[in-house]
Amino acid sequence: MAEEFPVEIGVVYEGERIRKQDMQVELGGTKVDYKAELVQCRKVDEIEDGKVIIKGRDLQAMEEGGQYPLVILVEVAGEQVEKDLEAVIERRIHDFSNYIEGFMHVNQRYDIWCRLSKKSFQKGFNSFTYLGQALIKLFKAELPIIEKIQITILTEEEDVKPFEEEARKIYEARDARARDLSDDDVDEFYGCVLCQSFAPTHVCAITPDRISLCGAINWFDGRAAARVDPKGPNFKIEKGELIDKEKFEYTGINEMVKEKSLGENQRFWLHTMFGNPHTSCGCFEAIAFFIPEVEGIGICHRNYRGETVIGVPFSTLATQTGGGKQLDGFLGIAIEYMRSPKFFATDGGWNRIVWMPKFIKEQVRDAIPEHLYDKIATEEITTDINELKQFLDQQDHPVKERWIEEAVIEADELEVIPLDQAFAGTRLILKNARIHADKVIIRRK
Repeated sequence: MAEEFPVEIGVVYEGERIRKQDMQVELGGTKVDYKAELVQCRKVDEIEDGKVIIKGRDLQAMEEGGQYPLVILVEVAGEQVEKDLEAVIERRIHDFSNYIEGFMHVNQRYDIWCRLSKKSFQKGFNSFTYLGQALIKLFKAELPIIEKIQITILTEEEDVKPFEEEARKIYEARDARARDLSDDDVDEFYGCVLCQSFAPTHVCAITPDRISLCGAINWFDGRAAARVDPKGPNFKIEKGELIDKEKFEYTGINEMVKEKSLGENQRFWLHTMFGNPHTSCGCFEAIAFFIPEVEGIGICHRNYRGETVIGVPFSTLATQTGGGKQLDGFLGIAIEYMRSPKFFATDGGWNRIVWMPKFIKEQVRDAIPEHLYDKIATEEITTDINELKQFLDQQDHPVKERWIEEAVIEADELEVIPLDQAFAGTRLILKNARIHADKVIIRRK
């Protein structure tokens, strides 16, 4: 295939990052309002096999360093291609795009973020036609059930904006299918390792009550993917025994985690961000973060551009959270997970949520218990920790039940000496204490 294109194509380029100083153009991402990717099933006579349609500015007409809207529409047809496979095929756009030398694709759905390197542009990758042709060849090679495939690429906001609005309705309809199904109703779960090219030890555990972190693969999608491509990135997980009902720990998931993370991780507790939490990759839609000052949890989504209530933006949280590590107090999640009946069930559920941007609060309004809606702060109320605590106190938020009065030791000077001299061997233990000192003197004994 490499001989037909100006750049090389292969799995060796998976995980390639294009830094800002090395990029020719950026497509989508947090600084672009409208972007989307979508797969739609068609009848065989409705599309032209191998056709690539470009509407809007092509790559050679874009300014170096510019940022542009983007739509990637993949239309597929075949005797075995069915509606249930749309989300599965769609998620592989991420996979196959990253096979292209100098082309980076991150995230999914309405959160896609792509970059083309200067080096690949200079080699001749100066048209979206090459992107479309590469995707067509890769899809047909990896998924033989696709008999016909046609790709359309849009780059003008006047076209991308209405497309995204319609695409969001399709995403919503897919997600709604799984909302009436519970972890208790099924005998197997599903896994996904699609993001291991960027986070080698990460693996997603997908259950009816826990959609993938990217929000693109629910339990039905995982089942369909595992059936159509048994050796692909989605696979069946034997449910096994429920070890702990409060932490939602299953033997089958633990066995899968050990195997797929190559021993890096041993256990997953499905509905918590503490102890043995799920790992995070980098394609998550949102990040949940612990706020120790109020014993609560904040949530920030990818397109939020301001500072969170802990004083850092989403980009800083993402750097802290991603990479396939288990990290107490930071967890990537899908927005759809916030509608799950088991949403952070181990941690207190919605009673623990204290802050989120207004946009996401409105988006999941139907999932927030009515009596809590006005008690959850947004950036319009505050982005300051002290003000947040005052707000929660005034609103009588349930998280207040977790607050413990603090003992405060005030001192102009605090001299540190060996405890055996100070208390003749007695141990001094201060619990829930905050010590304030203008000066600390440590003297060598």
